[in-house]
Amino acid sequence: MKCSKLVIALASSVLAATATAAPVKIGALYPFSGGLALLGQESFRGLELAVNERNAAGGINGDKIEIVKVDAVDPNQAVSGAKQLVADKVAAIFGSYASGLAYAASPVAELAGIPYFELGATAHKITTRGYKYLFRSNPNTETFGDAVVGALDKTIVPGMGLNKKDIRIGIIHEDGPYGTDVAATEEKRAKALGYTVVQKLAYSAKSVDLSSLILRLKGDKANVVMQTSYQNDTVLYFRQAKEANFNPAVVIGAGGGYSLVDTGKAVGSDINGVFNLDFPQISINPKGAPGLEKFLAEYKSTYNATPQSGHSLANYVGAKAFLDAMGKAGSLDKDKIREAVLAYQVPTGQTANGWGFKFDKDGQNVASTLYLMQWQDGILKTIAPKDLAQAKPVFKK
Repeated sequence: MKCSKLVIALASSVLAATATAAPVKIGALYPFSGGLALLGQESFRGLELAVNERNAAGGINGDKIEIVKVDAVDPNQAVSGAKQLVADKVAAIFGSYASGLAYAASPVAELAGIPYFELGATAHKITTRGYKYLFRSNPNTETFGDAVVGALDKTIVPGMGLNKKDIRIGIIHEDGPYGTDVAATEEKRAKALGYTVVQKLAYSAKSVDLSSLILRLKGDKANVVMQTSYQNDTVLYFRQAKEANFNPAVVIGAGGGYSLVDTGKAVGSDINGVFNLDFPQISINPKGAPGLEKFLAEYKSTYNATPQSGHSLANYVGAKAFLDAMGKAGSLDKDKIREAVLAYQVPTGQTANGWGFKFDKDGQNVASTLYLMQWQDGILKTIAPKDLAQAKPVFKK
């Protein structure tokens, strides 16, 4: 009788523990609708795959992770969405693809003492506001601007046999934090290297007409165009440049719309030869990116498709790192998580996109970088760095 009572007591305690075990809730703040939905959804898929993988391995310290999704179409929705996640008592917020959304949502998380893990927004100043619980896994806009001009100077100009003094650069960009920050760095870096910048022109990403901007570039004889853009404005530029018979020798994108499979399809053959600096895409040598093939297999199995861009891969790699740090913290206490993130280090070449991890005092991962790509035969191919390249650059003469 005593034995049976003991068994019943043990069983009851197990059931009680199971019943009271709460999942670790994390917020996912992305643009799931509106003009940024394509890359917002693509970015979220990377987070979702990382969570699925972590849950299959036991979650965080034995507790299952539950994702709470909120749609953030614009900064106002980002603020209200972040407040909703705070009310839902999430352990951390992951997001958010667009810099404007990250700017708006992160102060809400900071005031509430909830770690905010940025996996894709690039504006440099996001991590320079003195926030204690804000961390970013991906490169910032300053890195983008330097990388674009660096690729022009070190690879494209010598490869095409151009003379620096003959180059006339036109910089065009969407007028949000992303485009503005990249363009400012491009202009500063180009001038420091002795290049002539004939125009730096901003426009709304929602614009339906870039013809006057293109005519200004053409009138100033710009033969190198650097564009920082999303998908719709990227496609619009190529369509209206063709209508204006504007054919610069070099076009270089800074991620965004220049990395999308659908952009290549929409632009058609005119995309071939165009260069792009962005997060690592799936077109990298898997020998330098352990885990890439597993990611692609899981993506195909889960979504019955291949990635639209490298945003899902970047979010997957970043989310895995932050979830790992949360596990190492041994607690959901915000300060324990902060300590774990700042101590988290992974050498370059040991993740699914080749990134390393090392966070500075502002929470920026200084071991993440950008790769040089080129559209060739309708496919965006990585051409540098050499250990991850799957193609050689093709230069117009």
